[in-house]
Amino acid sequence: MKKLLIAGYFLLASLLPMSLQADELVLAENAPEVYIVKKGDTLWAISNMYLRDPWLWPEIWEVNPQVDNPHLIYPGDQLYLVWVDGQPRLRVRRGEASRTVKLTPTMRVEPLSLAIPAVSLEQIGAWLTGHRIVEPVDLENAPYVVAGEKRHLLSAAGDLFYARGEFPEGETGFGIFRRGDVYSDPLTGEVLGVQAVDIGSAVMEETHDEDINQLEVTRVTEEVRNADRLLPNETRSITATFYPRAPETDTDAFMIAVDGGVSQIGTMDVVAINLGEREGMEAGTVLAIFQTGEEVKDPVTREKIRMPDMRAGLLMVFRTFEKVSYGIVMRSDRPLAVGDRVTNP
Repeated sequence: MKKLLIAGYFLLASLLPMSLQADELVLAENAPEVYIVKKGDTLWAISNMYLRDPWLWPEIWEVNPQVDNPHLIYPGDQLYLVWVDGQPRLRVRRGEASRTVKLTPTMRVEPLSLAIPAVSLEQIGAWLTGHRIVEPVDLENAPYVVAGEKRHLLSAAGDLFYARGEFPEGETGFGIFRRGDVYSDPLTGEVLGVQAVDIGSAVMEETHDEDINQLEVTRVTEEVRNADRLLPNETRSITATFYPRAPETDTDAFMIAVDGGVSQIGTMDVVAINLGEREGMEAGTVLAIFQTGEEVKDPVTREKIRMPDMRAGLLMVFRTFEKVSYGIVMRSDRPLAVGDRVTNP
């Protein structure tokens, strides 16, 4: 009977106008009735398994009020399809990995680190915890590396170095950053921020007169150079267990930069877009990518005209700043480039 319902649902969806289908919740062709979550799964992959439009995940996910942390999914959990008022819904039966551990009558520890991420942490890990986008003046005014102890190169944990500048009172842990690209709005020219490229971390060892302090390297991703900047460690909570979803309001933006400075952008590439928290961007927001139409010459009038933009892929925002957000390209149907438009899917 359930298979007949699913078949009927697809038949009805196929008969609806495309404009109406765009608002309907449509299951993927081979959506499983039951699925056991595995280690290494991502929420995007599971969403893509169940839905034609993965960003509609919140509409199919039915929160179980009796389940701890109902918005998180863990390896071993069992997802199963049900039908409510003729609409598909997904529910979860908890597996062993997601069960809470009681320590005292008033304290519980939940294995949040075991929850499956929205996208692969291997692809976005450095962008979640390392690179930042800051105001240019904040980076310019930050303390900076003057010299390594005994002029040694700084390339390993335990190396000591001196830094100069005004250190925030009470701060002992710092990230080491190098100035990267300056991001500007392609339409207005507004400076949206500068990329602070993650180089490593350091802790304060000794303070001296004349604003010179000694620090110890605790982590490096590449050799630390003189003039690299020091910013206090962030205290914000950064997570990758968000849900993919469409933006709540009309969105129109552009891809303004890509990691590595490559000319063509493809699946799993990290990009920056010219919208941030002030425009309501949130981690998990899914946007459609439109390839900028080619400029051609009209064969009759000889004038230059631009072809319409073509839908070419999807990206998911995973980290936001005030005026800029980082996103990862989840699908690319043709080569993409900086300057391509992103909007509601």
